[in-house]
Amino acid sequence: MYVHSGEEENTTSYPALDQMTENLFNIWDNDSKESPMLTLASRILSDEQFYIIFLFVIYTSQLINNCAIIANSLNIAVFVKLGFSEPSNISLTALAVCDFTLAVLMTWSNLGFWLTYHNVRLPFHSVNVSYLTGGAQWAFLSTTVAWITAFISFERCLCILFPLKVRRLITPRGTFVAMLIIILLTFCPSFFTYITNTFVSVFNPYRNVTILDAIPIYSEFAILFEKIYIAICGVIQPLLAFSIVLICTVLLVVQLRKISSWRLSVTSAKSQRVQSEENPAASSSAAEARISKKEERLVRMVVAIATIFIASYTPTCIMILCSVVFDTFHLFGVYRRLFIVSGYIVSMGQPISGSVNILIYYKMASKFRSVFRRLVRLDHQE
Repeated sequence: MYVHSGEEENTTSYPALDQMTENLFNIWDNDSKESPMLTLASRILSDEQFYIIFLFVIYTSQLINNCAIIANSLNIAVFVKLGFSEPSNISLTALAVCDFTLAVLMTWSNLGFWLTYHNVRLPFHSVNVSYLTGGAQWAFLSTTVAWITAFISFERCLCILFPLKVRRLITPRGTFVAMLIIILLTFCPSFFTYITNTFVSVFNPYRNVTILDAIPIYSEFAILFEKIYIAICGVIQPLLAFSIVLICTVLLVVQLRKISSWRLSVTSAKSQRVQSEENPAASSSAAEARISKKEERLVRMVVAIATIFIASYTPTCIMILCSVVFDTFHLFGVYRRLFIVSGYIVSMGQPISGSVNILIYYKMASKFRSVFRRLVRLDHQE
């Protein structure tokens, strides 16, 4: 294991963890060993502290992922039974499918670290291979979730602001096409990872065998291409989606308050007729502002979903900004340990959001609640 420059070697032995650091993370290059800043950063989080925190985070992350897998499996089953005649069912189903897939990909990534920690002998490099076949896709799919949430929020925002015009445009077919476009633009670029990385057979000195490994491709084209698609898909896209969700959620909350105030001001049908006769323009404006109880419940549910997303995705956005501002805060930078631990901690936000959504649907959507209760046999009626 790497020993801090100018310090005595730690006599505590971590065989599996040594392998994880030296061989699997592959980030202890000779040029950085003498760096004073690296020594300072290592003191911030020592070897033993790093591994204790990292393993705790992985086990906690997997517990949350298990909840997300179960919750979104139920969400998908309920929405399939509800059908897709309503555009909102299509977008919410797409959101549930992506949340389910995110939890599965993170489970696969966690498994890679777990197998390495317990020194399980496999014919492939468990951390590197699981990252290239799961972790990288997870990063892109989290952006897909962000954009689907942005679409749902933006669509509800348009419906409540311009109800008479937008309802004609938002159809099940249009929503389905929108979901496909979002997936194509946000998740499909994850396969660009295989342009800048490749699978090779390498000799593992720890086991004295040749195994399958995943390594980056060091070429001018690969490096330039990686910088471009990471800047677009890893920085611009998630931050833009987060901004759209935030703005639309604020607008929805403001508009809901206006509608609630308007409903309180109209106490009878007689007062509505008087208002119409005295001020036709005000009546027309009120008619546009007025939405059905069903639509209002749907908007409130979307606000709840968006609020949970904002709370869970804010740490991710902060980490993205930090990695952009501080060039030493990344996987191969000086503060690599803090980056790894922070990345796993903020990644828990997505499965938490995906797990909580089912509670929002159950509480605020009567049809969902009815089908859910029949699905899990809480109601015995056919």
